[in-house]
Formats: sequence, C-alpha cells, structure tokens
Amino acid sequence: MYQIVRKEKLNNQITLMEIKAPFAAAKAEPGQFVILRVSDKGERIPLTIAGFDREKETVTIIFQIAGATTALLNKKEEGDFISDFVGPLGKPTECDGIKSVCIVGGGVGCAIALPAARKFKTLGARVVSITGFKNKEAVILEKEFDDASDTHILLTDDGSYKEKGLVTDALRKLIDEGNSFDEVLAIGPIPMMKFVSKLTKEFAIKTVVSMNPIMIDGTGMCGCCRLIVDGKT
Repeated sequence: MYQIVRKEKLNNQITLMEIKAPFAAAKAEPGQFVILRVSDKGERIPLTIAGFDREKETVTIIFQIAGATTALLNKKEEGDFISDFVGPLGKPTECDGIKSVCIVGGGVGCAIALPAARKFKTLGARVVSITGFKNKEAVILEKEFDDASDTHILLTDDGSYKEKGLVTDALRKLIDEGNSFDEVLAIGPIPMMKFVSKLTKEFAIKTVVSMNPIMIDGTGMCGCCRLIVDGKT
C-alpha cells in the first residue's frame, strides 16, 4: 500500500498528489512513468512522473479527471492509501549535451514537461518554456515553470490571462527573433504536438514529443505505443 502524503487541487479538473514510494523515488528520472491501481480490483493506469523527492521518498503525479479510475483516485485524500504504485518505468528524457532547449507544454502536458525543464536547468542548459492553456481557469504550474526557466512564456487561447495565442505562435516568434535551440521538447495534446513538429521541421530543429496518450498496457507488450518515424519503428 502506498500513502498519499499531499493532495493539491490545481484546477477543477487537475489534481496533484505526492505518494510515499521509496523504491520509485530512489531511481525516478524526468520522462519516466508509473503504473498504479487505486484498489486491488481496480484497473492499471499509467501516469507520467511529475516530480520526485529522494529525501522524502515521494513521487509526485498530476492527473486530469477523465474517467472512472481518475475520478476514483481523486476521491482519495491525504493519509489515504492506494493499492499499487509500480515504477519508474520507461526511458528517461535525454538531457546530456543540450545547451539550449525550448520546452513546449499544453494543458495537463505541462505536468510532464516540468521535470524535464528542471533537469535541463540543473545541467546548465538555457531553458525557454512556452506553456499554453484554454483560459485563465485552466492554468497550472505557472510559478514552477518561472523557477525552472530562463524565459517562460504563458499563453491562453482566449486571452483571459497573459498573452493570447497558440504555443506555435510564440515558438515561431522566438525563432524569427533569432533564438536557436538544440532541441524542442513538446508535450501536450496530439494536435498541438503535431503542429509544433511541423513548425520545427521547417527549421530542421530536433524535436521530441511525448506519445503517452496512446499508451495502454505500459509495458510495450500490446504494441499500441509503437510508432514509425522516418521508416524506423
């Protein structure tokens, strides 16, 4: 059993939980994920690690209430327990050798992008973060991205907070202004990542995206997460 030591409501649909998980916390890295079950008869769901504290032996998850299991998880409170919490799984974000990076996060995808931004910053890279949300009520992790970035540009689709526009608008403006990046890391809705990739392709900028929306079993056995890019699986 794994105890919830902190719970924070980030907005009406997104919740942060800090879970006591010593073994996962000891080895977790940005870009990896865990598989959890709320109860011993519940379904297994993969969630990307949003943070970790090796001293406190905790792993942070941030999830959007989108189905029965996340709704059930959201009913848990500080001090409650969940049945299973397996990880870290998956390949960590590759950060070595990157001197200048642009992190592009959309909606709840920002929770996945934040640990990578922090890691790049720790390694001495110049970090420019662009985060996009539907409106002011949907904004999450603003201060955290401010702290993890040399420059943080926050946009809302409707202009109700900060700049109005899309993340691709801000990225194109940065490139047009002469900013160069060794890599762009985009994490968010699939259409957003698609258009970020189409933009960076124009400028031949290495781009990494997160395909966690197509993950099902989380072990690679079902094959749903396998993609073909430039002829390679």
